[in-house]
Amino acid sequence: MRIIEQIESQVRSYVRHFPTIFKSAKWATLYDEQGKEYIDFFAGAGTLNYGHNNPAVTTALIEYLRNDGIVHGLDMATTAKTSFLEKFYSTILSPRHMEYKVQFSGPTGTNAVETALKIARMVKGRSNIISFTNGFHGLTMGSMAVTGNAFYRDEAFINRTNVTFMPYDGYFGSGTNTALYIRKFIEDNSSGVDLPAAFILETVQAEGGINVASSEWLKEIEQICHDFDILLIVDDIQVGNGRTGTFFSFEEAGLNPDIIILSKSIGGGLPMAMVLMKPELDQWKPGEHTGTFRGNNLAFVASKELLSYWDNGDFTEAIRYRENILKEELSALAKKYSGLDCSVRGRGMIYGLHFPQQGFCGNVTAEAFERGLVIELSGANSDVIKFLPPLVIEEELLRRGINIIDESIQICLDKKEAMMKGAYCLDT
Repeated sequence: MRIIEQIESQVRSYVRHFPTIFKSAKWATLYDEQGKEYIDFFAGAGTLNYGHNNPAVTTALIEYLRNDGIVHGLDMATTAKTSFLEKFYSTILSPRHMEYKVQFSGPTGTNAVETALKIARMVKGRSNIISFTNGFHGLTMGSMAVTGNAFYRDEAFINRTNVTFMPYDGYFGSGTNTALYIRKFIEDNSSGVDLPAAFILETVQAEGGINVASSEWLKEIEQICHDFDILLIVDDIQVGNGRTGTFFSFEEAGLNPDIIILSKSIGGGLPMAMVLMKPELDQWKPGEHTGTFRGNNLAFVASKELLSYWDNGDFTEAIRYRENILKEELSALAKKYSGLDCSVRGRGMIYGLHFPQQGFCGNVTAEAFERGLVIELSGANSDVIKFLPPLVIEEELLRRGINIIDESIQICLDKKEAMMKGAYCLDT
């Protein structure tokens, strides 16, 4: 790790949590240079829903490159792009009776967020955007402005104007319907909240602490948008692509968003981001919003292969099966460690274990890493252990990873008890 510490910026993050040099990976397993195996409950922060080095992708990419396929093409037409678009339309959009224009932004999620905010403001002729408490949408200037976490929102480098934050579902507890609260602000001309061009939200706030919005609340927010001529932007970067069981996270709620943002797993592990917009919103002039890497031909090739998982309902059923295991096992852990005020939250294959004790979750994930599990934290206070395995993980690995968390929690409790006994002995 010497060269990492010597050359790479202090801003590096995950290498600090997972201090080893990874060499290879397959499906839901990573291996470091010493050959140690790690179960992956991180999945590239949601980029590897279909697993590491999925054979369908590897084969297609090798063949494409051997045939001198176009790697970089700006937004020119290529065989890879047209094949991807045909597959995306026939497999994802058409069966759901969805009509959207597709825009390829820069290669990451924050690029797509910036694009969505820009088109919403341009079409509606308004600058205000409503975002939500604990929301995370990226760290470029526009995306950071609609991200709630104070850790990223330093006064020195953020423009706070033209964004209003409103309480997400459950923010005040189960007794308050925040949709009614929001409606009051919108309909009151003296509330001080300017009529927004759009609302931007995640149906499950991943980085924000695995906060799950109810279908009822989501429908109420959509109705507010309809009533006041506001666009609804759903950020499905992390919880789309099957993470909640269906391809889009909002399908269960029956939403019909004006704009949908996709990235992470849509590229099959390769950089790609896209904005889906209702056809009437596609009011760009040619070249009005551009970028050198808008569209990734290798990602087109990878994604086309992986979209075949959605040719029928089998994959959704497989995700639901794994979800039941995850939910049952984590509920059992919450009951086992009820003295820690542990609680379970989540949906599909994104779940969290919440421990209110400061620093406890970090200690647990560090112990888990030593025992061969890669897993991260979420929440503004890093108080949620975030379960985000590849959707294709084998049942045996899923259960084994959960057992490692169980062992790690117990080890942390034993260490804490030993420290308290040692302190007592010193005092006496």
